[in-house]
Amino acid sequence: MVTFAYLTGWRTNSEVLTLQWRQVDFVANRVRLEQGTTKNKKSREFPMTAELRALLEAQRAHTDAVQKKRGAIVPHVFHRDGKPIHYYRRSWITACRQAGVPGHIPHDFRRTAVRNLVRAGIPERVAMQMTGHKTRAVFENYNITSPGDLDEAARRLDATVTETVTVGAQGRDVPALSS
Repeated sequence: MVTFAYLTGWRTNSEVLTLQWRQVDFVANRVRLEQGTTKNKKSREFPMTAELRALLEAQRAHTDAVQKKRGAIVPHVFHRDGKPIHYYRRSWITACRQAGVPGHIPHDFRRTAVRNLVRAGIPERVAMQMTGHKTRAVFENYNITSPGDLDEAARRLDATVTETVTVGAQGRDVPALSS
């Protein structure tokens, strides 16, 4: 459940925990949320990356084993021994403390997914559709710039930009002098 939220940026309680196998299409390589089940009431789909597909295939195998053991169909993708997960706060707090990152919340994965999509070069409009952000303003609230982002921008500029200086009355660009 946590890895799925990290990869997709979907809302943990209302979108990840309610996800059912009928919404996972291994043939089309897509995971779908149906119209009316999302915060903005619009349907959404997320294409399976290799990591997401591997996660879902492992979860499918786990679910198949649980179904065989219980002798009952398990419709939810993420479950505890075949039963839907409704409460995980205590497990979450324990896991964060053990990982040395107390105070984090599952919703932080939305920010992480947005940053990962943007850093991967996914056009923002496409990333917005994948994560379910309706407005650019809200999307930008999740797309936080860090000092590392600024350093990476400087490295990219150094690697790709040819410095020019505009000189003369004609406004011609000439290469800058190196020091």
